[in-house]
Amino acid sequence: MNQSKSKRELYDQLAAQLASLLAGERDLIANAANFSSLIFHSLPDLNWAGFYFAKDGELVLGPFQGPPACVRIKIGQGVCGAGAAKFETVIVPNVHEFPGHIACDSASNSEIVIPLMKHLRLLGVFDLDSPKLARFDQEDAAGLEQLVRVLMSSVS
Repeated sequence: MNQSKSKRELYDQLAAQLASLLAGERDLIANAANFSSLIFHSLPDLNWAGFYFAKDGELVLGPFQGPPACVRIKIGQGVCGAGAAKFETVIVPNVHEFPGHIACDSASNSEIVIPLMKHLRLLGVFDLDSPKLARFDQEDAAGLEQLVRVLMSSVS
C-alpha cells in the first residue's frame, strides 16, 4: 500500500472516530477539547494541536494539547492569523521562512492552520505544529479539513 493511500485511510478512520466521539454533544469547547486530544495522540510528528477562537479581531487560545502557547494572536498576523484572515488552509513547510511567524514554541518547524467556518462566519482556527520540516502536505490539508467539517457539524 502506498503512503498516500494509508494517509487517506488514517484520516477517514479519524473522521469516523471523531464523529463517534462528538455524537450527542453540541458544546464547541468540549468538542474542541476532545478533537485536539484525538489528533495530537493519533497523528505522528506533532508537538502542538489546538484551537484559537475568533473574538474582537483577535484569535484567543482555546483547547489544545502540547506545551503552553501564545494566548492572543491578531487576525492577519502569524500563520494562524493569516489562515483566519484568508478563510483558507495555510501550510507552512518551514515556519522560520514565514514572514511574521509568531514563535510560541521554538521546537516548531512546520505548521498547518485550518479555519473554522460556520454559516460563512469565522469561528476560529485549528492549528497543528510539528518539529519536523515540511511535515504537512495537501493530503493532510484535505484530511484535516474533513475533520474540521465533522467538528463544525457537531456544534450549534
